[in-house]
Amino acid sequence: MKFRTTTASAARPTTPSDAPKRFSLRVAIWLLDNPRLGANPSVKHVAGHLLKQPARQGVVLAQSRLGQLMCRDCGSARDRRIGHELLRQAARAGDRVAQQELSKNEG
Repeated sequence: MKFRTTTASAARPTTPSDAPKRFSLRVAIWLLDNPRLGANPSVKHVAGHLLKQPARQGVVLAQSRLGQLMCRDCGSARDRRIGHELLRQAARAGDRVAQQELSKNEG
């Protein structure tokens, strides 16, 4: 059996609050990117909940993915407005996917 080795910095989070944030972000991204699961509305709902806390804490990838999810898959105007704001925050931080998504929606 082979074991994957990691560096010391990758093995240990920098602060105790980073571990749950990174875990929920990784699970949400995996769920959304999984071809069989990502199209399911229930899975998108769970992924959205997992992305919410990291997005609030300023994690750019979480802001970008949650913003995309809310703009594309939410029916209410309020959720779409929140999604656009998350995309704007991620775009200001340099996320190219968020920048492209905003230019598609506004142009």
